Amino acid sequence: MPHAALVHPPRWLTAAQLHPAPAASVRDWLFDQGSLTRRLTALSQNGFSVTPLEEGWQGLRADECAALGIPAGSQGWVREVYLRGHGEVWVFARSVAARSALEGSGLDLHQLGSRSLGELLFSDRAFDRGAIEVTRYPAPLLPFEVREERLWGRRSCFSRGELGVLVAEIFLPALWRAAGVESV
Repeated sequence: MPHAALVHPPRWLTAAQLHPAPAASVRDWLFDQGSLTRRLTALSQNGFSVTPLEEGWQGLRADECAALGIPAGSQGWVREVYLRGHGEVWVFARSVAARSALEGSGLDLHQLGSRSLGELLFSDRAFDRGAIEVTRYPAPLLPFEVREERLWGRRSCFSRGELGVLVAEIFLPALWRAAGVESV
């Protein structure tokens, strides 16, 4: 993957800023306030799984630091996974949290393994979900095997006190096919 600093950061937009708006069926997925894990589990008729790709402390991207309200170049925990339906890769997810807020928060992200972070965040009522923002995700920021231009992505920040966990989910063509949605 090219160094993130060499790639234009995603331009995240709220529903009100999104022009032209995508089809209603795409908006339904992008701006759904519920748990994506639960929705994918239902769509796959319990054939849902999580494949961890990368986890660890890294320098966060500028757009992630801005969303978390931390100084540019800050360190954070980064977790990248595939969300799958019946083994097929449906979503690439990247979750980040500032090191300064995560340490001492009691949230142990490195022990998730193949469990869904979304399920953890939705089951803990102490977390508040911020506004959902969407973008056409830059292809160079995706893992090579799913790299494609103009894929829809969304993100939102889950907050509990000082801790913010920024969750970005990029919807892959296989999901749209499985859901019977025209994603253009």
